[in-house]
Amino acid sequence: MNFSFSPEELVAIGLSLKVALCAVVASTPVGVLVALLLARCEFWGKSLVNGLVHLPLILPPVVTGYILLLLFGRRGPLGEFLESAFGIVFAFRWTGAALAAAVMGFPFLVRAVRLSIEAVDQRLESAAGTLGARPAWVFLTVTLPLSVPGLLAGMTLMFGKALGEFGATITFVSNIPGETQTLPTAIYTYTQVPGGEEHALRLVLVSVAISLGALMLSEVFARHLARRVVAA
Repeated sequence: MNFSFSPEELVAIGLSLKVALCAVVASTPVGVLVALLLARCEFWGKSLVNGLVHLPLILPPVVTGYILLLLFGRRGPLGEFLESAFGIVFAFRWTGAALAAAVMGFPFLVRAVRLSIEAVDQRLESAAGTLGARPAWVFLTVTLPLSVPGLLAGMTLMFGKALGEFGATITFVSNIPGETQTLPTAIYTYTQVPGGEEHALRLVLVSVAISLGALMLSEVFARHLARRVVAA
C-alpha cells in the first residue's frame, strides 16, 4: 500500500483537524457552564434543558444537519442575522462544518463534565465558601481543578465525535473539496469512485491513528492530574 498522500487527502486531513479543534475550543466554556448548571442548580425546566442538550444523541444526524441549515442557512433567521451583522457565514463553509461538529459532540462534553462535577465533594466547596471565597472563585479554585479529568475526557470524546461527524456535516455544508470536505466525507467520496479504495483506506488509518492518539493522551493527562490531586 502506498502511504504517499495526495494534496486532496492532505487538505481533508488538515480541515478535519481544524474543524474538530475549533469545535472543542469554542464549545468547552459553554459546555462547562451548562454542566455546572445541570449539576449544581435546581430550576424549573431543568429536564427540558437536559433533554435539549442531549437531543443530538438520539436525533438522526441528517435531521440535526437540516435543522442547522434552516436556522443558520443564508436565509435562516440566525444565519441571515449573523451574516448581515458580523459577516459570519456558516452554510457551505468550513465554519458550518465546525458548528455541526460542535452540536453533535456537545452532549458528550456536557455529560462527562457534569458527572465529574457531581463527583466533587461539596463539603470542600462549602469549606472554601465559609472562608470567604465567592462562588465563582470556589468554582475556579476548587470545583474546576477537581473536575479536570472529566473535562479532559469530555473534550477527547467531543474531539473524536467532531472528527468523525458525517451526517450533519454533509447535510448542512455539503461535501465541497477544499472547503467542507472532512475525513469522513472524503472517505465516502473515495468509496463511490472506481479505484478510490486505496485513498479511502489511507484516510481510515489516519482517522483511527488520530482518534487513538487523542484517547491515549487524554488518559496520560488524567492519570497525571489524579496523582497530583491525591498528593495534594
